[in-house]
Amino acid sequence: MKFLAITLIVHGPNPLTGELKPTTARLREVVDNAVLAEELGFDGFGVGERHERPFISSSPPVVLSHIAARTSEIRLFTAVTTLSLLDPVRAFEDYSTLDHLSGGRLELIIGKGNGAAQAQLFHVTGEDQWDRNRESYELFRRLWREDRVTWSGRFRPELRDAETWPRPLQRPIRVWHGSATSRESVDLAARYGDPLFSANVTNPIEPYAELIRYYRERWEFYGHDPADALVGAGTAGYYGARTSQEAVETYRPIFDARLAMFRRLGLAPVFPTLEDAIERSSILVGSPQQIIDKVHRYHERFGHEVMHLSADADGLTDKQHRATLELFQSEIAPVLRKDIPSRPFPRPAPA
Repeated sequence: MKFLAITLIVHGPNPLTGELKPTTARLREVVDNAVLAEELGFDGFGVGERHERPFISSSPPVVLSHIAARTSEIRLFTAVTTLSLLDPVRAFEDYSTLDHLSGGRLELIIGKGNGAAQAQLFHVTGEDQWDRNRESYELFRRLWREDRVTWSGRFRPELRDAETWPRPLQRPIRVWHGSATSRESVDLAARYGDPLFSANVTNPIEPYAELIRYYRERWEFYGHDPADALVGAGTAGYYGARTSQEAVETYRPIFDARLAMFRRLGLAPVFPTLEDAIERSSILVGSPQQIIDKVHRYHERFGHEVMHLSADADGLTDKQHRATLELFQSEIAPVLRKDIPSRPFPRPAPA
C-alpha cells in the first residue's frame, strides 16, 4: 500500500484554542507539511481545490509549484482539481508547466467539485457541472497526448489545429477520478481506463464500497483487464498513539469541537460520538495494531492500493502532529506496505 498526505487548506480557528493563523502563515504551514511528509517517507502530497470559506485552496498549481521547489522525491497530487470550473486549455498549460518544474512528479485527481461558490463565481450549477467535468476532461486528455488538437464542444470556443505549450514531461500523465457520490465520475474513470480515488470521508463504508464495485463492473464492461483497475481511498481523520486509551483521550477534544461546530451550523453529525466514528467511519484513531486492523477491513471491501491521511494538525500541537505521523511511518505503514501489495508509482523518463 502507498500513502498520501493531503490538505484542502482549511483556514479556520484552531478547534481547541480558537487561534486563527494569518493567511500567509497557514499557506507556509502547508508547504512545511509537504516537506515533512517527504522527510517521513510518504509517497505523495496532495492539495485540494475549493473556492469558498473556510478554504484557501483556490490555486493548487501555484501551491504545488512552491512545494515542488522545496522537495525532490515525493509525488505531487491535486486532491482534487475541479475541471468543471476550469478552461481545460489553461488547466493544461498550468499543469504541464508544473509537470516540468516538479521533474515529472505530478499526478492529477480530478472531480466536478461542490459548494455554493461554484454557481456564484463560475456560473456552474448542479445541472451542468457533470457535463462540464466530462467535456473538460476529454479535451484536457487530448491536449496532454496530442501536439495539435481540433475540437469543438459546448462550454468553450472550438480549437482548430491548436498547439499548446509547454509540451508535458510525462506523456501520458496518470489522472485519477475523485468519487464521493457520483456514478458519472466512476463511469468516466472506467471508460478511459483511469484509476479511481474514493473520498471515503463523510459516510459509513457502504456507499463508497458500492461505487467502487460499480467502477470495477464498468471497467470490465469497457473491455479493460480487471487486474489493471486501480483504487485509492481517503480517511476521515488520523491520530495514532502507543495505546488506544492515549489516542482516544488526545483526539476526543478535537472530535467534540467538530461536533459543536456542526451543531452551530445546524448540521446533524453522521457519527454523533467518537466511539461511533471509530466503529463506523474511516477515521483512524487508536493504537498501531487497531489502525492496521481497520485498514485491512476497509481493504477487504475496497481492494484499494493507495490511502490518504490528512496532512493537517487539525488541533494537535506541532509536537503531537509530528509524533503521530512518525508513529504511522515507523509502525503502521511498514506492515500495510508488506500486507497489501501495490504497484509502483510512475517514474518519468529523463527530460
